[in-house]
Amino acid sequence: MGEQHSPAGVRVPDSRLAAEATELVRDTSSDLIYDHSRRVYFFGSLLGGTRGIGHDAELLYIAALFHDIGLGAPFHGSGRRFEVDGAEEARRFLTARQVPEDRIRRVWTAVALHTTPGIPEFMEPEVALVAAGAEYDVLGSGYGEISAADREAVVAAHPRPAFEQGILRAFADGVQPKPETTFGTVTADVLAHYDPHFRRGDFVRAVLESPWPE
Repeated sequence: MGEQHSPAGVRVPDSRLAAEATELVRDTSSDLIYDHSRRVYFFGSLLGGTRGIGHDAELLYIAALFHDIGLGAPFHGSGRRFEVDGAEEARRFLTARQVPEDRIRRVWTAVALHTTPGIPEFMEPEVALVAAGAEYDVLGSGYGEISAADREAVVAAHPRPAFEQGILRAFADGVQPKPETTFGTVTADVLAHYDPHFRRGDFVRAVLESPWPE
């Protein structure tokens, strides 16, 4: 499929399902999102090794590829969190290929929860490692757990020029058309930074102004 290099000794699954997922995401995503998604797979795999977390490489790969696809323009009018849009797109892709429901559920959950801190690490390995890979690439969480040589090999295969500003801009562009979906999420921080007209939801105010009399 033209993408079979193995940076840091991590192989991309050679299944037809993985190849078709690669083609779809490569064709429908920006270079920034595609390269980030591939890095999430490689970093998630490496962190699985350092943390002793066995996992299904094919499921981890597909979930990593789809994890940010919901930021794209086709989903700007969905009215749903971008994470759910990505999870649903992964579900459609896998359902069309007769993948068993349990495997679909694991991918769906990994995509949907990848920005929700404190929960994925206690769930299935693929859920935990997509979140860990994303946090590694975006936040540098656990930076020292991967050797400099392995980290550099992954980045050489999938460069991250001006990535910090680029991914923040991608988040902002992806959720600005549906700001109500950012309530209680990390993307609320992004919109607060990039959109001077954004007013974040306030949980305390929502409770106090509920229709309940007391």
